[in-house]
Amino acid sequence: MSVLPPVIYQLGIGGISGFIIGYAAKKLSKLILILFGIFVAFLLYLSSKGIISVNYEELWKTIYNMLSYLGQTAQWFISFLSFLPFMGSFVVGLTLGFKAG
Repeated sequence: MSVLPPVIYQLGIGGISGFIIGYAAKKLSKLILILFGIFVAFLLYLSSKGIISVNYEELWKTIYNMLSYLGQTAQWFISFLSFLPFMGSFVVGLTLGFKAG
């Protein structure tokens, strides 16, 4: 019976901290995507005015590479966190917080 309270404590703290981080991550990702969209729109505007010349092929290649790297990092992070009770509840809380955000 003495093992049960630390496990419950770990599950609770992991779930709550995961929820908070997931909620914040979703809000932050929305902000980053908005800023990225404004940046791309600004590049398109400058390109249409002839101020700059944009190599769109290279731009889309770079964006694709960045997104694939982020996907690989997320897969590694989730597989790493799923080993311990704290980390498992953290992943569940993170997912719930990301959905709520």
